[in-house]
Amino acid sequence: MSRLIAIMCLCLLSGVASAADKRPNIIFILADDLGYGDLGCYGQKLIHTPRLDQMAAEGIRFTDFYAGNTVCAPSRSVLMTGQHMGHTHVRGNASGPDMSIQSLREEDITVAEVLKSAGYRTALCGKWGLGDDTTGGHSGLPRRQGFDFFYGYLNQVHAHNYYPEFLWRNETQEPLRNRVRRLDRSYGGFTGGWATEKVDYSHDLIMRESLQYIRQAAAADDPFFLYVALTIPHANNEASGGTGNGQEVPDYGAYAGLDWPDQDKGQAAMVSRMDTDIGRLLDQLQELNIDQNTVVMFSSDNGPHNEGSHHPERFQPSGPLRGMKRSLTEGGIRVPMIVRWPGTAPAGTTSGHIGYFGDLMATAAELAAVSAPENLDSVSFAEEIRGNTSAQPKHSHLYWEFYEQGGRQAVRRGQWKAIREPWMTGKTQLYDLSADLAEQNNLAQTHPQIVAELEQLMAESHQPHPSWTPRGKPPAN
Repeated sequence: MSRLIAIMCLCLLSGVASAADKRPNIIFILADDLGYGDLGCYGQKLIHTPRLDQMAAEGIRFTDFYAGNTVCAPSRSVLMTGQHMGHTHVRGNASGPDMSIQSLREEDITVAEVLKSAGYRTALCGKWGLGDDTTGGHSGLPRRQGFDFFYGYLNQVHAHNYYPEFLWRNETQEPLRNRVRRLDRSYGGFTGGWATEKVDYSHDLIMRESLQYIRQAAAADDPFFLYVALTIPHANNEASGGTGNGQEVPDYGAYAGLDWPDQDKGQAAMVSRMDTDIGRLLDQLQELNIDQNTVVMFSSDNGPHNEGSHHPERFQPSGPLRGMKRSLTEGGIRVPMIVRWPGTAPAGTTSGHIGYFGDLMATAAELAAVSAPENLDSVSFAEEIRGNTSAQPKHSHLYWEFYEQGGRQAVRRGQWKAIREPWMTGKTQLYDLSADLAEQNNLAQTHPQIVAELEQLMAESHQPHPSWTPRGKPPAN
């Protein structure tokens, strides 16, 4: 009941804009395991991403934007709830049959619910990962969390396979023409595997549904929120072990004739395929004449993976940063972020604003002229999007915690970044990101007062959760 009352209060406090005040459509596109250096506009030299590079040239490229976490489910929980890792409910990837700890609860309020309270149509196409059909009560299902429409994957191990036997349409399994070899490994009631007969490529289907939704929503009077949660370029972990190639893609495109291993060709081809499809989406906005009233945001859920049997050293996916997925160094959590809003966001600009996934909640609420829930870890960056940098509020600090491999914590305050591992007991490392972006020089011994202050922020930011304590070996995700 408390959740219902909270949403009703949002409606009453929203001051929903009149018909004369056109609120923008909001599209948030999320890549999966795409690194900070995987796009041309962020320094990539080998993988072609002309449409995302163009998107950056037509909008704002953020240099200091962060994921909610360094792995999948908790990062998405931060994105949806506006709460950082010390507060959000889903703080890790569950590793057993009980998926309830990786499912949003009835009392959790999502961005989709807030926007729905403001009169927005809401849809999710792609990978959810915050509740599936095996969860008791089904409170974590997308349509129980504010989305009017859902198409894609619920379970994240199911999402490993780009050629699955089915995808979900709302709460119904929609069969596909692929045939899958299953492994004897259960993840929340779902058994992973890879296709022996490949017909329907899930990424293409997800993009098709996204484009169809935009066309339908554009014909209505109401603004819309579309969350496009792509699986590219995440590896099929099960195929990596079974066939030696987890970078599943229908063809290698421009990379087919190169003297590279197939796994490297697949990695590059996946990113370029995604780039082409995002270009199609942007072109459709222009075709439908809703381009100038649509904010499009693009980012990645965490740093790059090393799980598809490709060679990351070829592409340097973290760019100038140290570390990859599962680390709390910059390479594990700093991600690309591009925002395009023709006629409003200043084109061709680079922003050093320090933000993170949790800020989507406050930003979307401000754009929609509705009040965000209270007690969040969310700062709207709407002023930055509008080009009003001097009026943009700033975070006092950003905070992360990670529950695998013995546990880690990290905090950023201004130029200073602290990392403590193992969890709460290890020695704290301190880096000055303004002079040491690659985090090579640990300054903890020469700045003990700053270390003490950042450790205090770690202590204040962490709220214990009965379901989440550090563990050792990470699950596949």
